[in-house]
Amino acid sequence: MIIANMKQKISESGQGKVAFSLSGGIDSTLIFSLLRQNMPDIDVQAISVRFSNSQDETSQAAKIASQFDSNHHIVHVDNYLQELPAAISIVKLPFWDLHWYHVVKKAKDFSSILISGDGGDELFGGYTFRYNKFLSLVRDDFSVSSKIRAYLDCHERDWVPDQERLFGTACKFSWDEIHDILRNYFDNSLDPIAQVFLADFNGKLLYNWLPLNTAFHDFFGVKAVTPLISPDLINYSTHLPHSLKYDATKNEGKLVLRKLLLKYLGGKSVPNMISSAKQGFSVDTIRLWNNYGHRICKYYLSNARIVKEERWIDEAWIKDHIDKVEGYSNPRYVNKFLGLLALEVWYRLFVSKELSRTDKLD
Repeated sequence: MIIANMKQKISESGQGKVAFSLSGGIDSTLIFSLLRQNMPDIDVQAISVRFSNSQDETSQAAKIASQFDSNHHIVHVDNYLQELPAAISIVKLPFWDLHWYHVVKKAKDFSSILISGDGGDELFGGYTFRYNKFLSLVRDDFSVSSKIRAYLDCHERDWVPDQERLFGTACKFSWDEIHDILRNYFDNSLDPIAQVFLADFNGKLLYNWLPLNTAFHDFFGVKAVTPLISPDLINYSTHLPHSLKYDATKNEGKLVLRKLLLKYLGGKSVPNMISSAKQGFSVDTIRLWNNYGHRICKYYLSNARIVKEERWIDEAWIKDHIDKVEGYSNPRYVNKFLGLLALEVWYRLFVSKELSRTDKLD
């Protein structure tokens, strides 16, 4: 299914050259190897992203690209927030973690086709840190609400302990509404780990990666080839027993993809290049905050339109935390401030129109 989907999409495009998002992990390495084995004559330009002061995994990606005789291009991003107005103007949503913007922007220089291993984490059990924590928190007698609370505890980087104080008078936050959104994923007869797979698929993939990435593809005129999230693969993976995705005793995920990688590359050294701790294209938010985030957030949020004009966010909460975050080792408050920055940038782009797509955050 993977090979057939990829060959069909590339053949339909008529392209002799393709761009490839290569993180150096299991998903992208598997797709990369299958592409090379089944379409050996195609010109592949591999792309990786290196974020300043963050874990650098581009050396692994470079080795894999070299193994398959492909050119490898590294996009260096120093200030991750600098082009946030440009990225938000494209997706038209207040998200700050828009690393795919840099990948697609580079890909358009080489081809109108961009291939990736997107979807492997959500469909084949890649979020092992979450599964391990969730299973350690839940018991057989847990109610639906208790399982939802445990799931939210596994997403603690997305909310803060005083979340209720964060919102202003015009925005009534309710944990009950959050629970209602998640309830169908846990109010069923599935095993707990399968419920997490279901929630991840319907959250991260369908309402985050797919709409955001699609917006970048459309803007830059790039067609995405994503074999792991083709309709056939989605149907296959969502009916696959969870025991073939995740081994709780070893805390190891993507079991099927690992077997495929060994099957096709058993005689090569590539599997040994893949780190079990690989994070993909990720940025160290604590260092980002210390280098750029604190200063930029303080500039835009000290007189925030989302506070003064709309009263969506509570001014006292911002004042209480913005100068304390630098001392935190936990990125929860940093992530929340970056989210507020994205909301403020979105507002100034689309509502007050004080910012334009070409403005930089320095």
